[in-house]
Amino acid sequence: MNPADNDQSNNLRTIAVPPYVAGHQLLKGKSVLITAAAGGGIGFAAARRCVEEGCRALMISDIHEGRLAAAVERLSSEFGPATVYGQVCNVTSETEVQALVEGAEQKLDGVDVLINNAGLGGSKRVVEMNDDEWSRVLDITLTGTFRMTRAMLKRMQPRGRGVIVNNASVLGWRAQKEQAHYAAAKAGVMALTRCSALEAAEFGVRINAVAPSIALHDFLRKSAPEELLAQLASKEAFGRAAEVWEVANVMMFLASDYASYMTGEVISVSSQHA
Repeated sequence: MNPADNDQSNNLRTIAVPPYVAGHQLLKGKSVLITAAAGGGIGFAAARRCVEEGCRALMISDIHEGRLAAAVERLSSEFGPATVYGQVCNVTSETEVQALVEGAEQKLDGVDVLINNAGLGGSKRVVEMNDDEWSRVLDITLTGTFRMTRAMLKRMQPRGRGVIVNNASVLGWRAQKEQAHYAAAKAGVMALTRCSALEAAEFGVRINAVAPSIALHDFLRKSAPEELLAQLASKEAFGRAAEVWEVANVMMFLASDYASYMTGEVISVSSQHA
C-alpha cells in the first residue's frame, strides 16, 4: 500500500455543488426575524429560504440602510405576496436592539423564530491586535447575539413558544492563526447557546446553533486573502466551500418543528477536519 493512500489531503477532489433544494413549507405559518441579512451572505440566504419555506412574515435587519432596502426590495419582487419588512439595527446598541425587537413584534404579530446572524471577522495576530479590534469583534459577534437573545426571550418565554437559531463557527472548536478574536467570540456563541437553551427550555423555547466551516460570499472574500480561502476550501470533505444556502438549509431545519426535541445543540456544517 502506498503511504500516500492514508493521507486524506492527497485523496480530496472537488464534488460538484448539488442542485438547489426546493422549499417544503417547513416554516409554514411562522414569522421570522433575522439580523445582518442584507447583501449576499448567509443571512440573506436564510431570508430567502424562510420565504421559500412558507413563513407568513419576515423582518430582516442590517446596519447598512441602503443595502437593507435593496434586500427587502429584492425579496419582495421575487416572492410577490410574501410580507417582508426591514429595519436598520446595530446589535452593539441596546437601544437599537430593543427597537428592532419591538418593531418586529408589532409588524410580524409576534416573532416565532429569531436567527442571530450578525458577526464580524478579520485577521490579526494576537501580538498585533489592540483592545479596540478585540472588543469590536466580541461586541458584535458574541455580545450582539446575547443582546438579541435576551430581548427576544422576554417576548417568547411568556408565550411559551419560540425558536432561536445562532450562527457560530467551527473556529469555536478549531485553532487557526490570526483568528483569536473571532474564534473566542464564536466559542462564546456556542456556550451562550447551550446555557441559554437550558433556561429557555423551561418555557418551551428552543435555542440551537449552526457552526459553518467555510461558506464563500462577498463579505468573506473581503476579509481574507483569496489564497487562504482556496486553501481552506480544498481541505473540506467535498473539496469545496459550502454554498451559503447549504448553511441556511440547516438553519431552516433547526427553526422548524422537525427539530422539536433539539435544544442547546451546535450542528457543524462542515467536513469535521481538525
